[in-house]
Amino acid sequence: QVQLVESGGGLVQPGGSLRLSCAASGFTFSSYAMSWYRQALGKERELVATISSGDGITNYADSVKGRFTISRDNAKNTVYLQMNSLKTEDTADYYCHTKRAGIAKWGRGTLVTVSS
Repeated sequence: QVQLVESGGGLVQPGGSLRLSCAASGFTFSSYAMSWYRQALGKERELVATISSGDGITNYADSVKGRFTISRDNAKNTVYLQMNSLKTEDTADYYCHTKRAGIAKWGRGTLVTVSS
């Protein structure tokens, strides 16, 4: 059974940093691309960053380019999202995502609040 468990969210001031983690289990983690999505209150869920399997090619939403970094540790079955220079508009629930056999799998999310 696929499980994705996010952690690392919290309250941070504008300009601060957080690192989110997503621990995966129930599938061959190294064989699958992994993504982070976010959903702010009253808005649609949006893709933040993706990292491929194998060579670890990354892609980012324009709104986070240069500030966020996605990475993975296949030995630990974990994907990370390093978030720097955080802005109030980064406030959202952040979700870990993968797709297995064509079916999307989601974690329960971790809340990031950027506020002074």
